[in-house]
Amino acid sequence: MIFPHVTAIYAAILALIYMAISAWVVMGRGKFKIVHGDGGNPHLGRRIRAHANFNEYVPLILILAALLEARGAGPMTMNALLLPLVIARIIHPIGMVARENSVQQVLFRAPGALITWAVLIAAALLLLRGS
Repeated sequence: MIFPHVTAIYAAILALIYMAISAWVVMGRGKFKIVHGDGGNPHLGRRIRAHANFNEYVPLILILAALLEARGAGPMTMNALLLPLVIARIIHPIGMVARENSVQQVLFRAPGALITWAVLIAAALLLLRGS
């Protein structure tokens, strides 16, 4: 079955991931008893940065994706762009809270960031090319 609005489906999935990360930050605030900012707590600071990082990249990528889809990019192209983004946005926070130079940090943080950047660049180039 072909979904007519692939970006909308991924936007909904990413919204749920964003809410999960938001809840994770709120739980960290409760755990560390910090109401505003990070209180100098590096563990909460990393959660907050993971949340902010999501918010810095995902909206722009979804706008680019919606523009691509509106210009006629097919479901195959959209899935090839947005499925890796979902994976990247799930793994990136895991790497953000991992110990410095740990296996988890190496396996999740950098790949999450690199995949996100690749999707952003690919969507921009596809738009410039005319999809």
